[in-house]
Amino acid sequence: MKREVLEKIYAGFLGMNAGIRLGAPVEPAFWDSENIRKYYGELHGYVKDYKHFAADDDANGPVFFLRTLDDMPVFGEPAPQDVAEAWLNYGREGVGLYWWGGYGVSTEHTAYLNLKNGIPAPQSGSIHQNGKTLAEQIGGQIFIDTWGLIAPADPARAARYAVTAASVSHDGEGLHGAAFMAAAISKSFETSDMEEIIAAGLQQIPADCLYRKVFDAVERCYRNDPQDWRACLAMLQAEWGYDKYPGVCHIIPNAGVCALALYYGRGDFARTIELASMCGWDTDCNAGNVGTILGVAVGPQGIDECYRGPINDEIVLSGISGYLNILDIPSYSKKLFGLACRLAGEECPEPPAQDGTLHYDFTLSGATHGFHVSDPIRCMAQASPEHGGSLRCFYEKLIRGEGFNLFVKTFYRRRDFDDERYMPVFSPLAYPGQTASFTVALERLHGDQLSLTPYVKETFTGREILLKPVVLSDSVDSQTLSFTLPDVEGGVIEEVGLKLTSLSQAKLYDAGSLYLTDFRLEGKGHCTLNLSLSKKEFASVLPFSHNHGAWELVDGHMEVMSLGHAEAMTGPYFARDMKVSGTITPFSGTSHLMSVRVQGAQRGVYGGFGVVDGVRSLVVGKTVHGVWQLLTSRPFDWQEDHEYALTLAAEGQTFTLTMDGGEPLSIRDDTACAYGMVGYAQYAMGRTAFGNLTLEER
Repeated sequence: MKREVLEKIYAGFLGMNAGIRLGAPVEPAFWDSENIRKYYGELHGYVKDYKHFAADDDANGPVFFLRTLDDMPVFGEPAPQDVAEAWLNYGREGVGLYWWGGYGVSTEHTAYLNLKNGIPAPQSGSIHQNGKTLAEQIGGQIFIDTWGLIAPADPARAARYAVTAASVSHDGEGLHGAAFMAAAISKSFETSDMEEIIAAGLQQIPADCLYRKVFDAVERCYRNDPQDWRACLAMLQAEWGYDKYPGVCHIIPNAGVCALALYYGRGDFARTIELASMCGWDTDCNAGNVGTILGVAVGPQGIDECYRGPINDEIVLSGISGYLNILDIPSYSKKLFGLACRLAGEECPEPPAQDGTLHYDFTLSGATHGFHVSDPIRCMAQASPEHGGSLRCFYEKLIRGEGFNLFVKTFYRRRDFDDERYMPVFSPLAYPGQTASFTVALERLHGDQLSLTPYVKETFTGREILLKPVVLSDSVDSQTLSFTLPDVEGGVIEEVGLKLTSLSQAKLYDAGSLYLTDFRLEGKGHCTLNLSLSKKEFASVLPFSHNHGAWELVDGHMEVMSLGHAEAMTGPYFARDMKVSGTITPFSGTSHLMSVRVQGAQRGVYGGFGVVDGVRSLVVGKTVHGVWQLLTSRPFDWQEDHEYALTLAAEGQTFTLTMDGGEPLSIRDDTACAYGMVGYAQYAMGRTAFGNLTLEER
């Protein structure tokens, strides 16, 4: 596949998120088209200036449900139940990802609970199981954008992927919406003609279905008067509105809005997502879907800076894995490109970075990779084509001792957000012991000397830990600064960056451009998480994400009380060989565990205390499809209210539990997870206190 395909994938994913971000603030029901018009007028840019936008289900679903392809034992075209496994694995039950409404109200919540209770996909989303109303809500089309992006210029294949994925939760018109959207996205890779794109989407659904009929109704309006989109909206409200279709958010009225935006937007990215948002109803979903189509069609250059700039190539998600919730859009676009090539049976000309490595090369058009500057007055940072693609930091009027930080976020806090939207959770991307490298070029305009000092920032204390500076007196074409991330004394690294400081003589100011051309963060890390430093934010003890149970910080420990399974996980998602150490104090119950190679809610390896055939024991086990399986055990009369020090190591497919330096308990299991996070867990009712956690990758 040509590089142009990668650029279009990048633009499509950007466009989806721009549409979601524009539509989200006016999504609640009271924001009908008239109120949007009254309070915001004609939309021409975001209505809210978020610090960071915590993405909702419209972004979470396309990312996490596509992880089906990463998790399948044999790579290839997935079946509905393969996608269902991603549903079960990457969502925290009751919070985040796609949670709202309740059983029989929310289509997604209903499908999830069906899966949890043994109803397989596609029955989990079928009309037969859930009734026509639930099956035909809007979710059928809002989670499928990425399935269209990985089938470029092949609408039939894109539609097939999308219907498979959507059938986990939807049926009937819900599947028609999935097929249309994915096929339209796919077609956009080979034409920007909107009528051709719409026709390709409609070709993948029955000619007599309601989805096709609402598109036909909008087309008639458009042909009659291609200028008056509000007349078309009035027609939709009168003939195709929510009052005609039951449920919370039916797909048909919103399909009409998408049709209106696509026709009346006439191939203009901004106008299309603005129309989708100004119409009301499910504004973020509709603007997100058409944003993907238009993004692919127009490419990165066709997305207006007012929509692209605030995104800054960053997405914050809300799945169960905090590590996967921090997403760099260019890197993710390369991953999608790799999947597209692989599914097409082609060699990928630009393979993505190895899992667990951050590599930002700024070669995609306008890419910023989420980098920030601490002083946007003295330094203006923007994408540049210079040096084969770079981030250009133009600075001026720096006097001696002044400067700015250029950095990338590797962890987030509640203070980074404006609301509680979808309750994101995070584990760090950066760990002591890893190697960071910045490749830069310097163009001097004025001044004597600059220093570039690598640094990391610890999140709980706010300390900046400075490393050895490099002094630059002249312009340089290219220089790489590499350094080992330092120990942060039990804390968490939230920034990795460079501190640029003027060393020029008094009364002589510095001006010039620093070009960042390449950034890497790689290698094996280690850390000790000091819980006495930790805070509880977004209902989680930092930097853990929780699934089930009531978790609290008590006297420098993390305590959980649960009626059954409860889990806390953190660390790098792609860690392989590792050793994790911590303390466990059982208070009540029969299961008190630490974990390695945890891949979400459904898969992981565990070691600690359990009861086997009525005998208290040391145990090592794993979970498969969320079900606990004992691998090995040894009798040990562990006591309640006593604190024990344990170590659980993973080396290859051998797992070893050691307690207080005693005799190890070891087992080999070739089917256990090959990589994953670490943490603590229970798999039975009880209460446990967990102490500081130490992770060492090997």
